[in-house]
Amino acid sequence: MGSPTGQQRQFPSGADYAEALQHTQLCFEHPELKGARPELTKLGLPRAISGAFASVFSLTSAASGRRYAVKCFTRHVPDQERRYQAISSRLRQLDAAELSQPWKVGFEYLPDAIGVGRERYPVLKMEWIDAVTLSSWLDDNHTDRFAVDRLADRFEALTRDLSQHEIAHGDLQHGNLLVASDDTLRLVDYDGMYVPALSGLGGTERGHRNYQSPLRGNDDFGAALDRFSAWVIFMSLKATAADPALWHRLHEPSGEFLLLTEEDFKNPGGSTGLQTLLAHPDPTVSGLADQVRSLAFQPLDLLPPLANAIPKQRTAATTSASASATPTAVAPGTGGLPGLMTGHVPPQTAPALSTPSTTSPDSFSGRTPLDVATAVLWPLLLAATALMIVVGFPQPLIAAVAPVIVAAVAVTFAWSRRVERARSRAVLAGLTDELAKLEDPAKAAEKLRKDKAKFDAAELKRTNAYPQAQDKLTAQYHAELKEAEQRKVRKQREIDKKINGLAEELRKGLAKALADKQSAYVRDRLSRRLIAQSPPSGIGAKLAARLAAEGIRTAADFTGYQSVQNSSYNSIGAVLVLSNGRHVNVQGIGEAKAIALDTWRRDLHASAVAQQPALLSAAERQPIERDSTRRRAQLADQRKAVESGTEASRKLARKNLEDGQERLSRENTLAGDRARQQRQEFGRRTVALQQNSMLHGTLSASREAAKLRHRGLSYTRYMRFLYTGR
Repeated sequence: MGSPTGQQRQFPSGADYAEALQHTQLCFEHPELKGARPELTKLGLPRAISGAFASVFSLTSAASGRRYAVKCFTRHVPDQERRYQAISSRLRQLDAAELSQPWKVGFEYLPDAIGVGRERYPVLKMEWIDAVTLSSWLDDNHTDRFAVDRLADRFEALTRDLSQHEIAHGDLQHGNLLVASDDTLRLVDYDGMYVPALSGLGGTERGHRNYQSPLRGNDDFGAALDRFSAWVIFMSLKATAADPALWHRLHEPSGEFLLLTEEDFKNPGGSTGLQTLLAHPDPTVSGLADQVRSLAFQPLDLLPPLANAIPKQRTAATTSASASATPTAVAPGTGGLPGLMTGHVPPQTAPALSTPSTTSPDSFSGRTPLDVATAVLWPLLLAATALMIVVGFPQPLIAAVAPVIVAAVAVTFAWSRRVERARSRAVLAGLTDELAKLEDPAKAAEKLRKDKAKFDAAELKRTNAYPQAQDKLTAQYHAELKEAEQRKVRKQREIDKKINGLAEELRKGLAKALADKQSAYVRDRLSRRLIAQSPPSGIGAKLAARLAAEGIRTAADFTGYQSVQNSSYNSIGAVLVLSNGRHVNVQGIGEAKAIALDTWRRDLHASAVAQQPALLSAAERQPIERDSTRRRAQLADQRKAVESGTEASRKLARKNLEDGQERLSRENTLAGDRARQQRQEFGRRTVALQQNSMLHGTLSASREAAKLRHRGLSYTRYMRFLYTGR
């Protein structure tokens, strides 16, 4: 049932499978599925749960009575059987006793299991799980804070199980996490799962958009695949446990998300939901929300795992609902993170500031001798001014202004010499220099946005071009096959026509040989009858001699006569026709004697024909038949050569296809590696931009504060300081 390398096989739709499943006795051959009873809709048709790649049906085995979930694929998945075999092998290696809970679900990949029309297709036979989806469970239980908090811990334990065994589910979301009746989790849908044996292959899907990092690409496929979605789900559960009202506030009925959506991750600044969580008074909620926000723009392989989230001493068995409502204490040395998150969220350390370590002063302190002298100078100069006015100084204006100018200059000099002002200017200059060294955050953010938009557009074009290039190769391959087949058919048709004509050629060859033999026999008989020895009536020796003189000695030397008009005598004469076609006029042979000669020849000819051989001898037939056999063998060899040439063309076309696909795959892998590196670079730039923005804001605030402090060292404040000391 395979298809040529690289050719994507067309799969039936969900409706096609539903139609086939109405007759499980016919469409299945597997003993557990043959004759199984499908769950039906109200219309009596098999009920399907359809997704992007498959439709799932519930079947109850007629043989064992067990219920199964049977996944029927509606789209081509590269290396599908290999992937499921690797996943099944890895999961079988897990010891159930060592897992936090019985989360893994048994399955069996069955190639060519179901018949639809004239073709057979693979299915995935899975153990049926009696459980509800995570979102449905939260709809019913979100007010039970203890149960939700315990489920969050169990989810963290499940992700730890996966991480310890180097497994990634690939699509952690509410629909693939089922909650059993004992409130333990079951993990379903392993289509996009990563296990070490699949290292080097690409992913088959990108996961549910409302649970994935904006930076996740098609080339991301490894053990760190689940980290962002794990943080999103864990945060949603912990936030709901801390404040059940958040479920109704942020979740939509039947919504394809828990508390946050794809848009919240892409645009955290404009996200009402994320801002609500960030502003929540509970430090666990706000801390986890801040962590999700920061992780949204970091490459997947740089994200921290969801590990050690729950302190060992705090188990689900001993945690009470009231305890979950009590604000969690902040652990020392964690950068203000809740104790719940210690060791779980990397401490957020403030970026180092290369600013002067001394805070700029905002007031004067400690009067110097120059300050004391300046303070004494003012009243002395004022007294001198008053004295000169009293004694009648000749120039009263100069007497009034000069001392004031001298005093003002002295105060200005003393003010400028204060060390506080020098220190304040140094701090302000240092902050200004530091700000000048930093890139404008707004410009850097805009440049990053444009670079990412350009990259995303190029990646979209590349990812769209890859399957198109594959399709082009496949189309070229089929065109070459078609051309080779048409050429083969055309040549073989020509050869077959010649082969079919060999029998007729043999018949004609044998007939010609027999005719030649008979003609030779008749001619031989005629050539033996001499006219001179047995002349016809009316032909004497003299006429026989005249005939011989013209080349007519036997019955074989002429074939008949023709009547001619004799103009001299106004009578009818005759000429004889030789065997070579030449006409001769023999003196003495008129029309009557010509008729007699012709009758004589005809009688001899008829006698010879009556006695001629009717068959060829074996020796005479053998060379003719041997030649026909040789010709048939040559044509058969030519036909085989055409088939061999066509097969060579097929192999060449297949080689060209495989070489082209290998080249495309190699180029796509290299491009994917470059894209992953670029995403990592965008992640690093995002983190650097966040740090730069924080540093820029801190420096800007420090500079504004330094400016305010510098204003506190004004001339007026100095004058007050001179006489009050403060």
